[in-house]
Amino acid sequence: MNYRPVEGWGRLPEGWAFVEATSVAVGADDNVYVFNRGAHPVIVFDRDGNFRRSWGEGQVRRAHGISIGPDGTLWLTDDGNHTIRQFTPDGKLLLTIGDLDKPATLQSGKPFNRPTHVAICPKSGDVYISDGYGNSRIHKYDPRGRHLFSWGEPGTDPGCFNIPHNIATDAAGLVYVADRENHRVQIFDGRGQYLSQWNNLHRPCGLGFDARHGDIFFVGELPTQLTINAKVPNLGARVSILGIKGEVIERIGGPFPGEKPGEFVAPHGCAVDSRGDLYVAEVSWTSQGSKENPPREIRSLQKFQRV
Repeated sequence: MNYRPVEGWGRLPEGWAFVEATSVAVGADDNVYVFNRGAHPVIVFDRDGNFRRSWGEGQVRRAHGISIGPDGTLWLTDDGNHTIRQFTPDGKLLLTIGDLDKPATLQSGKPFNRPTHVAICPKSGDVYISDGYGNSRIHKYDPRGRHLFSWGEPGTDPGCFNIPHNIATDAAGLVYVADRENHRVQIFDGRGQYLSQWNNLHRPCGLGFDARHGDIFFVGELPTQLTINAKVPNLGARVSILGIKGEVIERIGGPFPGEKPGEFVAPHGCAVDSRGDLYVAEVSWTSQGSKENPPREIRSLQKFQRV
């Protein structure tokens, strides 16, 4: 397989800005939902990149993760107000998990302290939440938002986490956690039992699964934040495409962070549509743009056509 960047995809209305796109999800109709940190938190495009609508204005403290369940509802993870909320595709609020603006004690393991992402089991509809920046924990809820159990603790051993940043489920209901600062993806069954892990990844951040085109995973990897190895190539700023056993099929991106088509600054979220085309959201403002003088907004959304 091969992926070609589609330049200029996803044009915003005049005067609008993403600031940065933090996550992306694709519905069964191939509408693309972009969660971002601008004034319009959820921006919807069709698969050709035509703007359709936006929603969520005034409701989001700090956009982080967006996921779509088997029923087509959208789950927004807001690490600024410590909640996970379920919406219709048009933005009607259905369910809130967590207490608004009431974080759990740091690293207490109790829901939530800056949660990061949600995955929905395609078999049961159960909800898995990675938690996140202020915890080292995975929480499982039933489809109605009732807490079932949690697992994980701080550390580097199997089943421990160092920023569980993203989460996905496969067709069989296994749970995959992007354990970012442990440089691995850990795999669990639906009971939270550790099964295995994928290594040889650099700060895995985004995590997407495609069951329709061969059970493949897309792992967005962040570049280094250290000056000592900033000039060392092949350390993140890429999307790795892995098979169901963790084997590397392909990697997209250059040897260093970059802004050319097909290069990445900080890939943060990945999703695919019905044709296998890939969408990547990047936190380019946080990673680079906000630190420049003067600060500038950098491209934070790319589409790649599968060819």
